[in-house]
Order: sequence, then structure tokens, then C-alpha cells
Amino acid sequence: MMLKTSYKLATAAAFAGVVALGAAMPASAEIQNLKIKAVGTWANLTNYYDYEKPFYGGDLTKASGGKIQSQINPITELGLKGWEVMRLLKLGVFDVAHGVYGYVASEDPALEGVDLSGASADFKQARKVVKAYEPVIRKRFDKVFNAHYLGTFRWPSQFIWCNQPINKITDLKGKKIRVYSTTLGDFVEGVGGTSVTIAFAEVVPALQKGVADCGITGSMPAYQAKWHEVITHAMVMPVGAGLGFIAMSNKMWKKLNKETQTFIQKQYDDLTERQWANAQKEDEEALNCLSGSGPCGKGTPGTVKLTQPSASDVKERERVLRDFVLKKWAARCSADCIKDWNATASSVVGVKAVK
Repeated sequence: MMLKTSYKLATAAAFAGVVALGAAMPASAEIQNLKIKAVGTWANLTNYYDYEKPFYGGDLTKASGGKIQSQINPITELGLKGWEVMRLLKLGVFDVAHGVYGYVASEDPALEGVDLSGASADFKQARKVVKAYEPVIRKRFDKVFNAHYLGTFRWPSQFIWCNQPINKITDLKGKKIRVYSTTLGDFVEGVGGTSVTIAFAEVVPALQKGVADCGITGSMPAYQAKWHEVITHAMVMPVGAGLGFIAMSNKMWKKLNKETQTFIQKQYDDLTERQWANAQKEDEEALNCLSGSGPCGKGTPGTVKLTQPSASDVKERERVLRDFVLKKWAARCSADCIKDWNATASSVVGVKAVK
């Protein structure tokens, strides 16, 4: 493991280039000359090729009048795992990292608090949770990763997709369900299933071979990765918001003057806003593409049966959140972590975390 990690660090470092700020901070406030090296998300998914890649491939440079030069490589191109990006940012390999809270929560359980499984019923509630919890995120990024929080973006809703009939949430009992985060594993345990951790690229063969009966991912990622070729059923009830983050190393952020900081923050605010809007739009189209129930402009539609949750399914999700997800999370989080969540996100979700 040590050799493998070292090799990845060396490989990523080879791509890192040299971070270069303008010589001295100007006497008058103006945007500084700057080079940014970023690590992005998955190259085959919308957030990267429609948003991250164009942002660093020219949009940021154009908006700054040529003063900010930037480049980005997706984690898939660098051979990295999702949980590695913030470690590399902290080490100075990258200046900016785009990642998923569920992956980096292994470094700090407090970061799970923004996207606990079952806590956000829809896009509107997810945004409220983010807004309430942002002060905690900002504090934890600074302390744990020596990084400045730039914003939270959204993937399409996280659903449970299965290769056998699922007509109600209790049908998940006894099923082996692929998860990518601890909190999703807690939800699966709460409904009586068994969680299995499988890399995104390996889920389709795992479903084909019976290693997993179901898998959790976003609606559009499921379609783009051709899950519809091996799954048959899904319940259209989000079990996760699918939240990602953007952070800049403090080493770079603290060298910027106020005008440059303000300018950069505005660019990332605009980027994340567009990603949120797109994720909501993609949910509808992805469900059409997966099931063949409506217009699909992405390719050949599938035939997945979509089941809408009943009132009893919603109650069961709420029970699992209260009795399993929150309790399991509280057990691995500190007293301060629980206190912070109860003072912020809890007011939106409507339930407190207790050990």
C-alpha cells in the first residue's frame, strides 16, 4: 500500500507543474498574475467535461483578461482515487481540488454532515443544508487540509438501482448494495441490506456477476456508465444529494490580494451555481434515458422500471436516518462535530444527532 501510494503521489506530482504568482503584490488593488493547477472529477461525466474542463480550459483566463492561466486533469487521467485529492492538495501537488464529500469524509467525519444519507429529500432541502453547514465545512477544510473552501456543487440525485424487482424500500432487505461512502453504507444497513464498496468503473461487472444486487450512484452517471444494461428496477427516492466540493490550498489563497480573492470566489460561485442547475435538469432526462419513459437526448434509452416511493417508504427512510444514519455518524464524530451539526444542519433536516 505504501509503495502504491508513493507511486501515485509521484505520478500526480509530475503533472503538477509550477505554481507561479505575480512577483510582488501590487500597491493598488488589481488581479494578480496567477497559474492554477487543478485536479478534477471523472473525465466521462458531465461535471468534468461540461463544466470543469471548459472553466480551466479558457473561461477563467478570459474572465481575468489573461491574468489567470489554469489547467486541469481529471482523477481518472491521473489514476487517483477520490479520497486522495485533498491529501495531494495539502501536500501542494495541486492548487485546487474538485472532489466528493463522501470520499474525503474518511479523513474527517465532520465533512459527511453536509450529505448524510436520507437527510435531503430534494434539491431545495439539499441547498438549505449546504447553506446552513458551510461555516462548518469552511472551518474543517482549513484545519484538516490547510485549504480554503470555495464552494459546493451538485451531482444528480443518488438512487438505488437493482438488477431484480424493487417495489418498496423494504424489498432491499438482504440485498448486497454497492456504496461509495460510509453514510450510504449506514443507510443500507438500516434497511437490512449489506453494503459492498466497489469502484465506480467496476459496478457493471459486479452486478453482472452477482457480487452486488444493487448499486447507489447518481441518475445521469448511472446512464452514462451504462448501468441500464444490467439493472432492471429502481426506486425514485434519493438516498443522497451527491454533493461535491471545490477547495484551494491556503498556500495559494493567502498569497492573493483582496481583489484577486474576490474575483476568484465570484468565478467559482458562478461555476457551482451552473452545476446545481444542470444537476436538477439532468435528473429528469436521466430517468427518461434509463427507463425509456420520455425524451432522451443522450443516447439509446433503457427499460428500467421506476417505482415512486409511497408514504410508508418515506417514513421508513426517515426512520433509517434517525435510528441508523445519524447514530452511526455521531459514533464516529467528535462531540464538537455533533454540536456543530445540531446548531446548523439539524434545523433544516428536522432531527438532531445524538450518540
